[in-house]
Amino acid sequence: MALIKEIVEEALASGYLSIVAEGKIRSLIESDYDSEDLDAWILLQRAVVAGDVKQESRRKKVSSSKTKDASSSIKLAYQMAAEIAYAAAVALSMSKNTKDQPSLGA
Repeated sequence: MALIKEIVEEALASGYLSIVAEGKIRSLIESDYDSEDLDAWILLQRAVVAGDVKQESRRKKVSSSKTKDASSSIKLAYQMAAEIAYAAAVALSMSKNTKDQPSLGA
């Protein structure tokens, strides 16, 4: 099973995130992950927003448009922000592994 951290490391090294890799991350985020995976996923999201990693799914949408006007750029930015917010909400709503968390007062 590929860990989120491994997929993220590959994307950061290549500067590219394929649709397949993105799907694997989504599937893993919904099932099983640890704190290192979550940290790696956050780093990947920051790299995508900064433009250091290009997403195949975004590139196809952007390259298919013939004009790159301000409104389409803003729309894409809002779409990315919404997807990041959704993924963060999913991650935060998942039950966490207690072995990764320090015990308070125990």
